Amino acid sequence: MTKHHHGKPNPHRFGTPIAEHHGLHSQLAPLSEGAGFQPLPPPTGEAPYRLDLASIIPDQVAAMKKAGGMALHLIADTGGVLDPTPQELVAAGMITDAAITGPYGKPAFAYHCGDVIYFDGQASRYYAQFYLPYEYYPLPILGVPGNHDGDIYDNGVIVDNAPSLTAFMQNFCAATPGTHTPEAMDIPRTAMTQPNCYFTLETPYATFIGLYDNVPEGGVVQQDQRDWFAGELKAAATDKPIIVAMHHPIHSLDAYNSGSKVMQEVLTEAETASGRQAHMVFAGHVHNYQRFTITEADGSAKPFIVAGFGGYHNLSRMQSVDGQPPTVPLTPPDQPNVTLDAYIDDRFGFLRLEIDPETITIRTYTVPRPQEPYRTPPRLRDTLKFDWKSRRVVG
Repeated sequence: MTKHHHGKPNPHRFGTPIAEHHGLHSQLAPLSEGAGFQPLPPPTGEAPYRLDLASIIPDQVAAMKKAGGMALHLIADTGGVLDPTPQELVAAGMITDAAITGPYGKPAFAYHCGDVIYFDGQASRYYAQFYLPYEYYPLPILGVPGNHDGDIYDNGVIVDNAPSLTAFMQNFCAATPGTHTPEAMDIPRTAMTQPNCYFTLETPYATFIGLYDNVPEGGVVQQDQRDWFAGELKAAATDKPIIVAMHHPIHSLDAYNSGSKVMQEVLTEAETASGRQAHMVFAGHVHNYQRFTITEADGSAKPFIVAGFGGYHNLSRMQSVDGQPPTVPLTPPDQPNVTLDAYIDDRFGFLRLEIDPETITIRTYTVPRPQEPYRTPPRLRDTLKFDWKSRRVVG
């Protein structure tokens, strides 16, 4: 018998809408709603929610200052919920790279742009998807949560009775250093001491402002966090680059999601209110790697990077152009200031950043596919050198 709702037959529904069917544009309106907005947990630290990297790794920070620069890893969308192998391969690549000394020494920490855990942020998933894969990764991992870290629903049914982000806060925002959580079980890694689910990480060579853009598709940022964001931009040191991290990307030319006009509005509003411009923006959510350059009216450049190829098993392919994979550089027809400079949609990987008083260098690595020899070293696939003082791409 056909079911009726208010006297009308229920309409059939099939595949989820995809961006590829809506034309080549890096910022489409959300094609699906996603789950609903979730209230934020109370902070564990004092406003304005700043964390000094030296409180986590004082010896490495001292070494950075002596070396004249710093190195770190950046990842996103790592949780290996249905297939742990891609995450394990990325972790192995990061462990290999963590031992490599560059011009400013070895990487000192990793920054995560969200979706640590799939699918709904449950504490019970942290061991398999976070602690175990990074058991031998020798560095602290800091970052902001993604939509799956904050979601508590699966297909409209509550799957986690704990309030949104409870497990994230326990494992990334402990009130005291040295907290070993139940989720870590037999792994010695202790929880980070971030002061909030959104926070500013202060380092000798860059200021990282991390936003939490909640669960709904495209992101939602309420006014109190928007005000905080503008305040942190304004307060950021002028002799260091400002790096903004979020989960939902502002620009994406993947076939499925696209980028977020909402997050573009959040960034533009804060930059206008503060009189300060971010130098570079990182995100995840889309399960591939994309590097964009946005050219401002004055000719200055701002890189936007999607780093969502960190281990979640389903990679997102890019939109087709005339039935073929896109050729870079690519500028969408109605976005003349947006250029897609590079992408990787067929492998998993991670980023290594090196930052000094003048430049930010990004090296993007991919790792072996599961069927390839496990000991194959990470492969360099993309490089960006950005003069952050002049806001120009120089290599």
